[in-house]
Amino acid sequence: MLAPKKLKFRKRQKGRIKGKAQRGSSIAFGDIGIKSLEHGKLSSQQIESARVAIMRHIKRGGKVWIRVFPDVPVTKKPAEVRMGKGKGSPEGWCAPVKPGRILYEVKGVDIKLAKEALSRASYKLPVKTAIVVKEGLS
Repeated sequence: MLAPKKLKFRKRQKGRIKGKAQRGSSIAFGDIGIKSLEHGKLSSQQIESARVAIMRHIKRGGKVWIRVFPDVPVTKKPAEVRMGKGKGSPEGWCAPVKPGRILYEVKGVDIKLAKEALSRASYKLPVKTAIVVKEGLS
C-alpha cells in the first residue's frame, strides 16, 4: 500500500476539493490513461486494487504509471465512542482528486488490451472516469 514516509503534521483538516485539475491533466508518460471526471478521494487501498486489476489484465507486459499518491491522512474515532474528546487517530491515507486528473497511464501493450485493463481498473475507483488516448494514437 502507498503511504508517505514522513509528514510535518500527523493530522489534517478535511477541507473541500474544488475546481478542475491544473496539474497532471495530460498524458505525460504512457500512450493511454484513465482520467477522473469528478471530485473525490481515493484511498491507498483503492489505488492499489486498481493497479492490481491493470497488471493482471495486461499480464505483466508493458509499463504502468500511477499518477496519484495518497499523502493526506484520514482519521477515525473508534467504534461506540461519544462525540467530543478531540480528533480521532490516523487510520489510513487518501489522495484528493479533481476532475481532469490523470490517475493511471499504460504503455507498451496493444491499445485494445490497455483499454480493457483500464476499464476494469475504473470499477475499483469511487469516482467517474474516462479512458483517454494520447494525441496521434487511436
